[in-house]
Amino acid sequence: MSAAEEKPSDKIDALIAGLDDWRAETLAKVRKAILAADPDIVEDWKWMGSPVWCHDGKNIVVGNAHKDKVKLTFSQGASLEDPEGLFNNGFGGKVWRAIDIGEGETVDAKALTALVREAIAFNAGRRR
Repeated sequence: MSAAEEKPSDKIDALIAGLDDWRAETLAKVRKAILAADPDIVEDWKWMGSPVWCHDGKNIVVGNAHKDKVKLTFSQGASLEDPEGLFNNGFGGKVWRAIDIGEGETVDAKALTALVREAIAFNAGRRR
């Protein structure tokens, strides 16, 4: 299978395996929490190398491993309720919100899964 034919989930696996520091474990943990939100979540690979999790053809969250953080950007984050206060970036915009996770920081997996469910419901035109 050529790189162009490689499945997005395999590309995400390779991205995680290629990280030689704390970002690998962090990205793997948030991936697991995202996928736990709904069995119909589809992994995609967009924008020249970003893992993207989608539901019913709509982007939910983009994950990136930057030099100093793992960043989860929610496409419609500004419209989502975030009772656990996971969002810590993007407050100046009207659409997206992000969760930046630095070395030594963790994200509550249950709260992240709930936030993904909120995003799915919002994208479907309904809230849970």
